[in-house]
Amino acid sequence: MSHPGDSQERGPVPVPPGGAVLVKSGFYEGLEVALDRDWLVIGRGRTADLVIAEATISRAHASIGFDGKGFFIQDLGSTNGTLVNGAKADRQSLKNGDEVRMGRLVIGVSLPG
Repeated sequence: MSHPGDSQERGPVPVPPGGAVLVKSGFYEGLEVALDRDWLVIGRGRTADLVIAEATISRAHASIGFDGKGFFIQDLGSTNGTLVNGAKADRQSLKNGDEVRMGRLVIGVSLPG
């Protein structure tokens, strides 16, 4: 007999509400975007979820994801790389208050709970 919460009955873990990214510098300073999905692509290309017209970021530069346990950032093979709190990151867990730099774009991360 299965019980509520058994792993066989669990679907994908929903993204917790209240997370957001805030552009901290440049033309888009002050722009806030909710982290309301499990995969948010940031780039200057039209297919990105968050399109930023900034020459120093790639068309699909990086993605912020949610893996059921927490949020993370993943560089998508960008030319200029992705930095979290000043350190190069290919894939890294995110914490509330982290600062992410992609080229000249700087965003702050606000996470729930």
